[in-house]
Amino acid sequence: MQERISSRGIPQLQVKELYKRFDRLMVLHNINLHLYANELVCIVGASGCGKSTLLNIIAGLMPPTSGQVLMDGEPMLGPGSDRGMIFQSYSLFPWLTVAENVAFGLRLKNMPKQQRKEKIEYYLNVVGLSQFASAYPKQLSGGMKQRVAIARALANEPEVLLMDEPFGALDAQTKEQMQQFTLDLWQKTQMTVLMISHDVEEAIFLSQRIYVMSAHPGEIKEELAINLPELRDLEMKLSPDFIEIKRQVIRALR
Repeated sequence: MQERISSRGIPQLQVKELYKRFDRLMVLHNINLHLYANELVCIVGASGCGKSTLLNIIAGLMPPTSGQVLMDGEPMLGPGSDRGMIFQSYSLFPWLTVAENVAFGLRLKNMPKQQRKEKIEYYLNVVGLSQFASAYPKQLSGGMKQRVAIARALANEPEVLLMDEPFGALDAQTKEQMQQFTLDLWQKTQMTVLMISHDVEEAIFLSQRIYVMSAHPGEIKEELAINLPELRDLEMKLSPDFIEIKRQVIRALR
């Protein structure tokens, strides 16, 4: 699939003609996608289509076989602080408190203690967990753990936030709460977000655009604009417009 031409200038993030092969198995085939600054874009596809592999390549955690990942037009050759990553499994350090988990990347940067303290307080407030700063991960619910992981990623102030099925391990009610939380957070911060999901409703609810991936090998099959109001609530999932978009995505997946 060729990328659409836009008048918005150079995208903040681009993936161009990307291929990934493991031995003789072609996992990703000619992937082309882009994100503009302040967009929230989802990639949807069935399990095994290569979504996580693609996100790991964008994060710099593994190299492509060929092709490029560009940030502001410049090639990315490995991990960098310009991209923050949030995983499904929370990836919190159980021996550290909530505040210490959020501070982890800031310590690696040797940020002065007072500045670090201010950032921790600010981002814990952003995710609504200020009162749990001294708690340990084992004392938190699944949704709260994921909010700590988001606060930790935000504290490093990346240009692009990458989310790898971050709510896949949560129960249905908590998952919907986290979807609303993520949308509210994006509207508050206007951060550029690329998220992968196998949940069609989740992708539609959160996104401005969706890339639909097919499998064997993983390819971008279709790009869909989500023409819904930016201010959304969970009731919108029952609206005729939402249901029609869901039909389009499911047809593309098939």
